[in-house]
Amino acid sequence: MPPRNPDSVGARIATARHLKRMDQKELAAAAHISPSTVKKIEQGSRTPSDQVLESIADALDMDPEQLLGAIGRLSGRVHDAIPKLRMAVDAYDLPDDGPIRPLRELRQAASTLEEERLNSGYSQLIRDLPALLAELSRAVHTLDGVERQQAAALLTSAYRSADAVVYKFRYHDLSARLVELMRWAAGIAEDPALDATAAYVRMEVFFAGGKPENLATGLRTLEAAIDAAPASRPRSVTAAVGALHMRAAVAAGRIGQEDRAKEHLRHAKTCATRVPEAVYAGTAFGPESYYVHEVAVAVELGDAQTVLDAARAWKPPGHLPAERRSHFYIDIARAQLWQSRDDDAFESLRVARTIAPQQVREHGQVHQTLQSLLRSKKTDRDALIGFAEWAHVL
Repeated sequence: MPPRNPDSVGARIATARHLKRMDQKELAAAAHISPSTVKKIEQGSRTPSDQVLESIADALDMDPEQLLGAIGRLSGRVHDAIPKLRMAVDAYDLPDDGPIRPLRELRQAASTLEEERLNSGYSQLIRDLPALLAELSRAVHTLDGVERQQAAALLTSAYRSADAVVYKFRYHDLSARLVELMRWAAGIAEDPALDATAAYVRMEVFFAGGKPENLATGLRTLEAAIDAAPASRPRSVTAAVGALHMRAAVAAGRIGQEDRAKEHLRHAKTCATRVPEAVYAGTAFGPESYYVHEVAVAVELGDAQTVLDAARAWKPPGHLPAERRSHFYIDIARAQLWQSRDDDAFESLRVARTIAPQQVREHGQVHQTLQSLLRSKKTDRDALIGFAEWAHVL
């Protein structure tokens, strides 16, 4: 059954698939979705999510905008939503009047945003953020006692989700503001796990600075947060402290302090043995997240062989958040590039894009790797150029 509207997204996908001489099952397999999903999208009975659209476009070796047509750019949706998000952030202490849903419903809404963040669904995420931030701000300024603390914990989570979007899209001034509001809301919540998570996110301000002195200052803030954590730790705090050690290890590695990086890795590994892999206070932590960061630290230290050995021995499991799994392959690509394995590096970037396309498209390290590949890679140039155009490198 052909799509009813010849100018629909489904029609464009069907046309592109035919031109590639693929049937629906082959496209579904290449895009890692079900054949029934492809069929419904092409028929027009289902609208693809941003992540599904990115996966289909990747399978067809196309830019998603070519499939969207007049609907517009995925990244444009994020940029267009920033003014509304700024308004919600600026009015944190003077929210407008409006309804406040029960806490159980607000908890579900915040959890949905967290899931979208962990799967790098930024354009979907930012669509719902301004209204939820305003509603949670009303709750914090209206409720009392334990309910106010619970609302503040949810607001902390929502600020965390908002920061993930604006940081990835390089609104660093707004990111810094959100980090401060996250710390403010975590203080109201009186939860040491959230305090540690706020310190974890604060490090983004120093990563954005980029210079060794910025990273050294950020590393000190992470270590201060580790020292401030309570000695008697429930599971959530153990995980939050472990995440702080992981981020501190990456920062130390980036400024070439190998001993300090490895010391933080040792502490992170100890924490990881005490908790199962899960998402704690908005951050994934556990044995598998630790291993991803062990590879990341090896990359920061320039130890390409350790990274490549790790890649041959292990792959991030599917239950890890897409953002974390994708970053593993971004790091692998960097190591492969250093060893002049250009084709392998490009393939690793393609795998990363399949997992979390919106993250890959906006990631600075991806852009750097693509720029290097454009200078050195001799084969499969058309696909590389297409990828670079998709990521706004060309």
